[in-house]
Amino acid sequence: MALQAGIVGLPNVGKSTLFNALSNAKAQAANFPFCTIEPNVGVITVPDERLIVLEKLVLPHKVIPTTVEIVDIAGLVKGASKGEGLGNQFLGNIRATDAIIHVIRCFEDENVIHVDGNINPIRDKEIIDTELQLKDLETLDKRISKAEKMSKSDKEAANSLEILKGLKSHIEKGENARSFEASKTDWEKYITELFLLTAKPVIYVCNVDEKSVVTGNIHTEAFKKSVAQENAEILFISAAIESDIAQMENYDDRQLFLEDMGLHESGVARLIKSTYKILNLATYFTAGVQEVRAWTISQGMLAPQAAGVIHTDFEKGFIRAEVIKYDDFVKYGSESACRDAGKLAVQGKDYLVEDGDIMHFRFNV
Repeated sequence: MALQAGIVGLPNVGKSTLFNALSNAKAQAANFPFCTIEPNVGVITVPDERLIVLEKLVLPHKVIPTTVEIVDIAGLVKGASKGEGLGNQFLGNIRATDAIIHVIRCFEDENVIHVDGNINPIRDKEIIDTELQLKDLETLDKRISKAEKMSKSDKEAANSLEILKGLKSHIEKGENARSFEASKTDWEKYITELFLLTAKPVIYVCNVDEKSVVTGNIHTEAFKKSVAQENAEILFISAAIESDIAQMENYDDRQLFLEDMGLHESGVARLIKSTYKILNLATYFTAGVQEVRAWTISQGMLAPQAAGVIHTDFEKGFIRAEVIKYDDFVKYGSESACRDAGKLAVQGKDYLVEDGDIMHFRFNV
């Protein structure tokens, strides 16, 4: 599955520094707005400790983790929805992503200029929200106009009109589309196809200084209170620390560095895991001597659909899936030992794949 998350924020909040740490790509990180003119795309390995354990047990020729695409989108400014600062282009880049990673500056540094002159994370968030909301209202106005013309003769258009007008009113109050209350059916029928910017799930990344990476600071406290009603994921990450970690090639060195900082895992690892969480994604594994591999699926996928992630022929000709739970594989140490212990289950087309399943598919095309 090609998952793509876009990093957004005002200029000079640390987006490109974070992107570099995430992907080791060479997006220019400079102390002036619009240092990233074209969106940089990085393919990032998803950290999963279970792969390390499986590698030790199976001793495969290679290990292939799953990946996620991160897009570094140039800094938005006031008026972006009207084309300011190449705004239309950048908003179009956001529309193509599945989720938004919204970077908020929560650190003081007189050497790094803030585009609005001072540090105020609440104001910064509202600027971005407003621009995305204005663009969504533009989209809604066009769709409402079309629905009004069709509503006299089309019952479905009449039904959509009520939902769309309600959503427009919601956004006009300064709310985001993702918090609009509508039935799942109405969402799928009338809203999903609009690809609204504020309907996308969001993770707020508070970019803090080194001392604040564990407990936060006055800026993060103020920001947390301002978004308390959103039930959103909020992470404290120091882009500068992540940049240092990204330079270290040795795993043990990275772990020692993190421990010295009072951290259990890197901000990059936490961010990717949070992205998986908000998009309702899960991972299953295939494990053999040739390779141990992680595969990304949507939660709720049945066995044939999960097989189709490997190859469409697997889904078309699906016969059955042989499934071992990860904990059982670790306990017994191998597929044959799990089979002997009765821990290998043969599942059919109705099997709901669970995160961590180790699977082998039988198919015939």
